[in-house]
Amino acid sequence: MDESRTRMGTQPVLPLLASMAVPMMLSMLVQSLYNIVDSIYVARLGTDALTAVSLAYPLQNIVLSAAVGMGVGVSSVLSISLGEGDRERANETATLGMALTAVHCVLFVVLGLVVTRPFLRLFTQDEAVLAQACDYTYVVLCWSFGCLMQIGMEKIYQGLGEMKVTMVLLASGCVINIVLDPILIFGLLGFPAMGVKGAAIATVAGQIAAFFLYVIVYCVKNPGVTIHPRYLRPNLRLVRRIYSIGIPSTLMLTMPSLLIGALNAILAELSDVYVAVLGVYYKLQTFIYMPANGIVQGMRPLISYNYGAGKDGRVRSIIRYSLAGTVIIMLAGTAVSLAAPGWLLHLFDADAQLMDAGCTALRLISLGFLASSVGVVFSGVFEALGKGVQSLAVSLLRQLAVTVPLGWALSRLWGAAGIWTAFPLAEAVAAAAAAAMLWHMEGGRYFPGGKSERVFPAS
Repeated sequence: MDESRTRMGTQPVLPLLASMAVPMMLSMLVQSLYNIVDSIYVARLGTDALTAVSLAYPLQNIVLSAAVGMGVGVSSVLSISLGEGDRERANETATLGMALTAVHCVLFVVLGLVVTRPFLRLFTQDEAVLAQACDYTYVVLCWSFGCLMQIGMEKIYQGLGEMKVTMVLLASGCVINIVLDPILIFGLLGFPAMGVKGAAIATVAGQIAAFFLYVIVYCVKNPGVTIHPRYLRPNLRLVRRIYSIGIPSTLMLTMPSLLIGALNAILAELSDVYVAVLGVYYKLQTFIYMPANGIVQGMRPLISYNYGAGKDGRVRSIIRYSLAGTVIIMLAGTAVSLAAPGWLLHLFDADAQLMDAGCTALRLISLGFLASSVGVVFSGVFEALGKGVQSLAVSLLRQLAVTVPLGWALSRLWGAAGIWTAFPLAEAVAAAAAAAMLWHMEGGRYFPGGKSERVFPAS
């Protein structure tokens, strides 16, 4: 395991990044496939069911955001500690991270019971849609411990550079979801047909199974840090350090929930079809952003480790290669969205109205994919360097501060097309801001080219 850690600071950057990022890209693609398959099955229940699941997405995403945000904080501190050679602090970080995650599990049960119905009622007056949305949301919130604990373990393994383990276990949970979806939604193999509630049960079952698989793998072979009660000691400095990265990361990841909630309110005034279109888009865009996120997840521990070890040149090289890989993915996503949006929408059994509205949305929103490469990668860079506030600022620009007010204003002129147009404009603003912040941070020593290369020679 020490050799595995050491290679993060010595192996040539491109093959190292590939070995870290490719497993995560594959696992993200599997997860994207699950998200699409889940929606395809739900769509067969009718547009009301698809709309119900779309309304549930903001609250569901809050769970995921809290899990990933805490995990990113733990992973970053863990990798920096290992880069500095402090194994004791790494053990304490992993143990404290899982303990804090357990506390979050309890909080989300309370949130699910108290908030679900009042929140969903804000976005629909249709009782049938509301009932299905509640059925789905109560399950995914009140049984969210599987998601929270699974991702907690996943981020620890990622912080150690053990990407193949996370690939296999994440894929295992997604496969379980895919297998259970038709069985529980439509009532196959003797099970009752549970509709959207069945989709929710399949989701949490896959997450819980993946968590227990992590526990088994950890018990069979220690990954390089020890999670044990003896490391669970009061350390407010370490808690603050984890949350200084984790809270901004969580807020950053909740941006889509807030964005969708706000846009649903605007779109619902125009037509419920546009609400469904937005939900479908967020399912489809996972095929683009999850592989890109796989690169970022592979990049983060490498940057943190080398940052802790003081190897600035390697940090810059990692950023350059990560940005190049993300640009390639985004170019492919743009090409498909512009050339064949109808083919993508056919996956959801789109009727003529949904097809027409959806094609326009995909073509307009995809114009911002390329610019988003900078925002996505640089936001991950800031997290890896322990700069949670800067990462949050980039995401705030990408997903809320520009999109909502601009979308509202443009919708008064162009209807739904104005909202879709706000997406690429927001990405352009965020990309410029992210580049400026990294350029000026610490004299530009981590900027992937130009100023940093002239001032700081490669390590």
